[in-house]
Amino acid sequence: QAQLVESGGGLVQAGGSLRLSCAASGRSFSNYRMGWFRQPSGKEREFVAAVSRSGDRVNYADSVKGRFTISRDNAKNTLYLQMISLKLEDTAVYYCAATPTSDYYDVRLREDDYTYWGQGTQVTVSS
Repeated sequence: QAQLVESGGGLVQAGGSLRLSCAASGRSFSNYRMGWFRQPSGKEREFVAAVSRSGDRVNYADSVKGRFTISRDNAKNTLYLQMISLKLEDTAVYYCAATPTSDYYDVRLREDDYTYWGQGTQVTVSS
């Protein structure tokens, strides 16, 4: 069973940048496909970005394309989300998620496709 711990959230001005990290416990990180989701206050959780087990395949929500970059370092058991040009509407609790898979190149966008979740980290973008 994986344990995921997000970090790197905080308060940033619109137009600024943040990098979120998600540290995974255990020795199976390279076997997981990973994703980032977010939940604005009072709204449903939504997909942000996903990366395959290999790291070669990625997918992004339209709202973050060109501004967010998902990446992973399997040697460090860590998932990242680099966020630039942040907007007010990016304010949310950000969650990382993981699922073991035998497919090196599969990426998934739905919450139901993920087994393990972190506790979330708050990102607040101010004007």
